[in-house]
Amino acid sequence: MSTARRPDPSVQSVTTAPRKAADDLNARMKQYLVTMGIRTACFVLAFLTSGWVRWTCVALAVVLPYIAVVFANARSPRAAGRLAPVTPRDPHRRQIDS
Repeated sequence: MSTARRPDPSVQSVTTAPRKAADDLNARMKQYLVTMGIRTACFVLAFLTSGWVRWTCVALAVVLPYIAVVFANARSPRAAGRLAPVTPRDPHRRQIDS
């Protein structure tokens, strides 16, 4: 039997774990739907108003789909250097290994 110490295994800390992909997708989908809801309201207001308000609503109705798609396709950044290993603290482990 070898008496050489093995390095402790590194454990990922829960607080530094990245966000789940499903949570990220749901947040982007919600943001897309809100933006498209605002676009729908702009279409309705374009028919109900006149003057500069109408043309502002028309301009927003044209531009908002582009903005919604760009933001919906933008994923949250994955921080590469943020993950930090955590060494487990188990006082009985040293007694068993010795």
